[in-house]
Amino acid sequence: MRVWIVFVLCLAGHAMAAPTEEEVIVEEPVTEEPVVEEIEVGANPVQVEVGEFDEAIEIVEDAVEDVAAENPCLNHHCKKGKVCEVDESNTPMCVCQDPTTCPAAEGIFEHVCGTDNKTYDTSCHFFATKCTLEGTKKGHKLHLDYIGACKMIEPCMDSELKEFPLRMRDWLKNVLVTLYERDEDNNLLTEKQKLRVKKIYENEKRLQAGEHSLDLLAHDFEKNYNMYIFPVHWQFGQLDQHPVDGYLTHTELSPLRAPLIPMEHCTTRFFEECDADSDKYIALEEWAACFGIKEQDVDNDLII
Repeated sequence: MRVWIVFVLCLAGHAMAAPTEEEVIVEEPVTEEPVVEEIEVGANPVQVEVGEFDEAIEIVEDAVEDVAAENPCLNHHCKKGKVCEVDESNTPMCVCQDPTTCPAAEGIFEHVCGTDNKTYDTSCHFFATKCTLEGTKKGHKLHLDYIGACKMIEPCMDSELKEFPLRMRDWLKNVLVTLYERDEDNNLLTEKQKLRVKKIYENEKRLQAGEHSLDLLAHDFEKNYNMYIFPVHWQFGQLDQHPVDGYLTHTELSPLRAPLIPMEHCTTRFFEECDADSDKYIALEEWAACFGIKEQDVDNDLII
């Protein structure tokens, strides 16, 4: 009942299964997004640590400064789909990348599907194409839909939609417990987060990770409701990054929803209906309600 990304989910380099079925659309504004460090699509911010695989390199500062002076683009960051070039005055600027310059896909696992129902060889090809369409109606509507080649996604029935949060809540709880167990170097969770998770981890009533029936998941949520409050808040905080404003946009949801859609066909409808007021943003209150958290238990202070 569990499969998972790239969210397959690796928990800071360790594999952890995500919820699947028993057998992700909130639009972002047309305006130019601020240049921020974007998380690789398909990589949940829960699992990816910046610099985790960086090698220790002795840096000679003078040499670096000389190289930077010769190539201003070295320290100039561009968002996905753009590359740095210098103008006649040697000033760095970001321009749309030519999709043909993207590295070829190493395998079908690199393919992604856009909301235009077109399969792109890699996320590089997708973002470069989206960049060339900036300022157009087509470009504004184009988003990365999910990881993998485009395929027929079955319609989500009402009964199936009710099952989706049962698996997601259980998975979020298990992700946190796993991070807590493996946080030997204190870099997976903050001290405040660990204090919260410790209470869940040490609770004798906690439902252990495994393949459980939907009836058991529903019963456990009712019986041990308090164990699920923090995991739901925590995931919201992990996604609310660009910017941190208490709302989730389509772009911020992508690391979670894009890998899920091929495995959980109710993903898109679930997140669409989370936006209860249809303003194209999911507030914390809307997010919590989607996962069955009571209004009186929604607490901004749990976003730690």
